[in-house]
Amino acid sequence: MSESAGTEPQRGVREVKSAARTVDLLDVLAARGDRPARLQELADELAVPRSSMYALLQTLIARGWVRTDVTGSLYGIGIRALLTGTSYLDTDPYVRSVRPFLDEASDALGETIHLGRLDGFDVAYLATRESHEYLRTFRRVGRRLPANVGALGKALLAERPDDELPSGPYERNTEHTRTTREALAADLAVIRERGHSVDREEGVVGIVGFGFALRYPDRAAPAHDAISCSVPVARLTPEHEERIVAVMRETRAKIEATARRGASGVPDWR
Repeated sequence: MSESAGTEPQRGVREVKSAARTVDLLDVLAARGDRPARLQELADELAVPRSSMYALLQTLIARGWVRTDVTGSLYGIGIRALLTGTSYLDTDPYVRSVRPFLDEASDALGETIHLGRLDGFDVAYLATRESHEYLRTFRRVGRRLPANVGALGKALLAERPDDELPSGPYERNTEHTRTTREALAADLAVIRERGHSVDREEGVVGIVGFGFALRYPDRAAPAHDAISCSVPVARLTPEHEERIVAVMRETRAKIEATARRGASGVPDWR
């Protein structure tokens, strides 16, 4: 399993350095979230001459992929990234087919339900149905988290052999996060036996998650998508946990029974 996002160029095809540099820059700005970057920071992080980085930034600003403040000294991700990301979600047939079941599970449990997709050693959040019982300080759609810290990622890692795990150490979100290959592999063995993952405050303090890999019948293994239910520790009684697992298992079964690539002619994306 690659530790980096995306895929490598096909063998024999030379990488276009200017394109790679542009994508790397957008990845860095996206990862910073609400922390804008200065020119020198970006030049240093990507090991690019300051003059080249400035020219690249100005090109992307003109096309809406990067934005800058009124002083022209701070840089962040631009609105074109949002439009492109929205197109990805709107045109993906699996996201479309899963969304109604997220609504159904959220209504049944009164909790927050997520759909995520594995990308390297990260999970990208594709859809979320928020609980009406509590409010998050941020919305997850479009965000990425390391696969080792949450229920979605661990459910998907458990679908793969342990020898594909990166060597570690892994990123730590809380004191409960498993940061070594050995600890994560032991947890994945339990997940395979149980049939779903459990994240007890490993990604967010005060939140427990339950993850279920989606094994679409028209896609080859291993699974790339998963659903999860997040619940505050204060509301997680043994009875509620049992109901969450039952409802989420039923939701997974419904999704797997109905999710398809859609109409003929839709590409089977890798």
